[in-house]
Amino acid sequence: MGRARLARLHGIATSYEPAPGRSVHITDDTVVAVLAALGVDASTPDAVRAALAAHDDGPGRPLLPPTVVARASRPPGLDGLPAGTVLRVETEDGRTDEIPAGPAGASAAALARLPLGIHTLSALTPDGRAAHARLIVAPDRVPAPPGRSHGFLVQLYSLLSRQSWGMGDLGDLADLAAWAGRALGTGFIQLNPLHAAVPGPPTDPSPYRPSSRRFPDPVHLRIELIPEYTRLTGADRERADELAARAHALRAGVLEAGALIDRDAVWALKREALELLVAVPLGPGRRAAYCDFLAEHGQALEDHATWCALAERHGPDWRRWPEALRDPRSADTARQRARLMDRIDFHCRLAWLTDQQLAAAQHTAREAGMAVGLVHDLAVGVHPSGADTWAQQGAFAAGMSIGAPPDVFNARGQDWGLPPWRPDALAAAGYAPYRELLRGLLRHAGALRIDHAMGLFRLWWVPEGRPPTEGAYVRYDGEAMLSVLALEAHRAGAAVIGEDLGTVEPGMREALAARGVLGTSVLWFERDYGNGAGEADGPAPADGAALGVPADGAAPGVPADGEAPGRARILAPDEWRSACLATVTTHDLPSTAARLTGEDVALRERLGLLDGSPERERSRARYELAEWLRELTRRGLLPEGAGDEEAAVRAVHRFLLRTPARLVGVWLPDAVGDRRPQNLPGTWEEYPNWRLPIAGPDGRPQTLEELAASPRLHALMRELSLGAG
Repeated sequence: MGRARLARLHGIATSYEPAPGRSVHITDDTVVAVLAALGVDASTPDAVRAALAAHDDGPGRPLLPPTVVARASRPPGLDGLPAGTVLRVETEDGRTDEIPAGPAGASAAALARLPLGIHTLSALTPDGRAAHARLIVAPDRVPAPPGRSHGFLVQLYSLLSRQSWGMGDLGDLADLAAWAGRALGTGFIQLNPLHAAVPGPPTDPSPYRPSSRRFPDPVHLRIELIPEYTRLTGADRERADELAARAHALRAGVLEAGALIDRDAVWALKREALELLVAVPLGPGRRAAYCDFLAEHGQALEDHATWCALAERHGPDWRRWPEALRDPRSADTARQRARLMDRIDFHCRLAWLTDQQLAAAQHTAREAGMAVGLVHDLAVGVHPSGADTWAQQGAFAAGMSIGAPPDVFNARGQDWGLPPWRPDALAAAGYAPYRELLRGLLRHAGALRIDHAMGLFRLWWVPEGRPPTEGAYVRYDGEAMLSVLALEAHRAGAAVIGEDLGTVEPGMREALAARGVLGTSVLWFERDYGNGAGEADGPAPADGAALGVPADGAAPGVPADGEAPGRARILAPDEWRSACLATVTTHDLPSTAARLTGEDVALRERLGLLDGSPERERSRARYELAEWLRELTRRGLLPEGAGDEEAAVRAVHRFLLRTPARLVGVWLPDAVGDRRPQNLPGTWEEYPNWRLPIAGPDGRPQTLEELAASPRLHALMRELSLGAG
């Protein structure tokens, strides 16, 4: 009982539900390991009693928590303060407000009326005790997107143009934004995370396992757009031209010879070119702008650049560096900073150049008429050996990895190999690591997507060396996490989209919606599961490749009333939530063309990834497709006789337009009929995840220029332009 109570006090759940009505108990060993990662010894009964005593009320208990959160509709709870306690607030702009002693409720309400910002709160009791805390005063809601709009979802690396060096870059992004905004009337472009990767070779191509979420990766730079490029002369110019020629060959290999995108090869060329460019002296104006950037980012940028410089000498895993260098504040590290100043400045310069091109891309998007512009993506975590975990070691739980518990879809659970933030460390720091992260990502964004938004409330922690089945949920202060998010989004004037797919605890979607965070709704998953989602009893169509439907409006093999016994009903468009980004697919799901033609099942069959027998999976896919085709035909979205896959792609997007969704997203590969997923969960070397260029139905890569001229793309986007109004 004592250990369970201690776990609850630290936000650790001692059980979870893998399926409704089924509860699984967390083992004592797991609880002890998770508590240890939070700095709490629970290994023996005596240790548990001592830890519990530290939480008991008494004269040594702090008057204030380390962070107090207030907003207009929810004043902070200060009921534990002694009567007569005087509160004093030093606001972030230097003003001091004193709140006289009075009822705790009145004092709390006064705090909620303070200006928005990050302030310092002090409490003084009548008997002379004092305490200090960080006070976060936040708006109730994040900004809403301006009106209703549609836009593209794209993995930037996959978008190659005739100018890019073997993978899509920020020049391509700006060009896409200018064209899509002006020619197609799109309102936003949602991107994959552009976070800095752990360098290789080989570099992990996944954008969701970065070295740092605080700074973007310079591999995305368009070399020719850097002003110093035009000032190269002599041998340096000749070398730059040679590198550009090699990049042209690399690009041709991807676009014409079927080669995969090779991030390491691209970076090798760009890094050498950047070494030449950084040697070119900055003019006075650019020097001043660079100095401003250094001053603005301060210690965070210096730490990031120092890690990059040390990684060049000692490898990309700081946990294997000489012991003294594993501490960013050690004397040895300070000496290395001085010795490596040129390399540190090089990496600082790259961060600045990348920031400039990101700013230019967002400016281009807004100038092209996009109401939102760029939507950046915040990955759920960082690589354990990367720059962020080195610089902010106290903020991460050592020996833990986040993932997902077993459920009805995955009996083994998941381990994502990403260390979690410690909720107690975040609170002790006034949520500074989280605030700074959000501020950096929102600098040049009209909106921010939060990957695995459930992580704002709880995360599944897996102790190192144990399977995902032996993890536990650890709770975060959802009110504080959402308030910081609302404050930073308010300051940036940016909307927020939460990726709330998968296992979602009750009340979480409502909590996000109450704060103005848009959800994510994917067409294939929007069903009413209240009537059960069991196995379909009806027969499957005989031919999953045929997209036509009979003249009587009933899809082959589907009961006349449109509902198979025991299956979840497809939600009507007007039953969808309005506060969402609505899409047909995502980067982790099959492309729409693949789903419509059955190629998604065929691919998983070839790779041995099917959960059941191949025939059973093909039957299920055919049945679900027939269900949808009937629904689309019944609503007049798929004209009779339109039996081709391209018409069906347009039909499902017409369906999205009938929903009240504020944002409607088009997966850019869908617009040209690409049948390959960018990422196939459950694979590593078996499939080229995160390395494929956008291609047409025949698998031939298509450049940005070809996309812009694609009749198929224009036919689809005309539907959206007419209906998204």
